[in-house]
Amino acid sequence: MNRRFAASAVTAVAALAATAAITPSADAHRPTRPSTYVLTGDEGGSKFEGIGTDERRGRFYVSETTGGEIHRGSAWTARTHEWLGGDGVDGRFTARGVTTDRAGNVYVAGGPNGIGDDGTDNGRPDLWVYSPSGRLLAALRAPGDNAFLNDVWVGPDGAAYVTNSNAPEVFRVTNGHHGWTMDLWVEASEVIEQQPGFNLGGIVLSPDRRALVVAQGNVGALWRFDLRTRAVTRVETGDAPLLNADGLVRHGTRLTVVRNFSRAVTTLRLSYDARSARLVSDRATDPGRVLTTAKRLAGRTLYVDSKFDEQVATPPYEVVTDPFVW
Repeated sequence: MNRRFAASAVTAVAALAATAAITPSADAHRPTRPSTYVLTGDEGGSKFEGIGTDERRGRFYVSETTGGEIHRGSAWTARTHEWLGGDGVDGRFTARGVTTDRAGNVYVAGGPNGIGDDGTDNGRPDLWVYSPSGRLLAALRAPGDNAFLNDVWVGPDGAAYVTNSNAPEVFRVTNGHHGWTMDLWVEASEVIEQQPGFNLGGIVLSPDRRALVVAQGNVGALWRFDLRTRAVTRVETGDAPLLNADGLVRHGTRLTVVRNFSRAVTTLRLSYDARSARLVSDRATDPGRVLTTAKRLAGRTLYVDSKFDEQVATPPYEVVTDPFVW
C-alpha cells in the first residue's frame, strides 16, 4: 500500500472518531420522561382516583375526589397543574373516572356528586364533558336517583360508557342531533348480584372491540357486556385473585387489574373475545400507597396514588410508573 495513502486513511479515521466523540447522539437530545409525576393539592389535604390519557397530545388528566378538581400533566414533565377548578365549579364537588375521546374531549365521572348527604337526589350533575381547551360541553344527569358514576370508557362507536357502583348498570353518553344525552344502556340485575360496597368500577374494551369488560371489585369478578346484543356474562377467570379490582388497563390481550386496598396488581391474559382470562402474575405494590387506577401513555402505564389510606391526606401527591415492591 502507498505510504502516503495509508497515512491519509489513518488521519481520516482518527478525525471521524474525534468527531463522533464530541458530537451528541440523537438520543442525547431526546427528553427523558420522569418516573413520578407530582400533583398539586389543597392545604387541607387532597385525595385522587381517576386518570385519563390523550396519546395524540401526550397529556394525562387526574381527578381529585376531595373537591372535584381535574389536574393535567404531560408525559415529559414531572409537575402537573390544576386544569379545572372544583368545589362547585360546573356543579362539581367530587370526581372519579376520567377518559378522553379521539377529539381530545375529556369525560369526567362524578361518583356520588348527584347524591346528597342524606342519600337523596341533590340535583347536581353526574358527568361532565370538556373540550381540550377546558370549555364545558355538557353537564349531565344520570337516569334515576342512585348513580355513583365510577369509571368511563369511549367505545368504538364514539359513545362513552359509564359504570354505576351503586347498581348493576352501565350508562351511555352520546352527542347527537339533540345535543349531549346520557341514557341507561344496560340494567343487569338479573345477572349481576348487587353486593354491599362498591360494585361496578373499572371498564375497558375487549381485544376484539365487540364487548366491554367491567370489574366488580367487591366480589372479585369481571363481566363482559356485549356491545351489539347488550348481553352480560361473567368472564371466566379461574382462581385469579381479583378482590378489590378497581382500575383496568388493556394492552393487546394483556389485562392489568389494579387492586386498590389489596395493594396488588394482577395481570391476566384475555381471550380475544374476552369471555375468559388466565392468570399471568399477581404482584404486591408499594404498601405505602393505595393505587386506584391506571392508564397507558407513551408506552408506559401511569398509576394513581389515591391517598385513600390517610384520614387527612398529606403530600407528596403522585402518579407513579413503577408501583411494585422489589
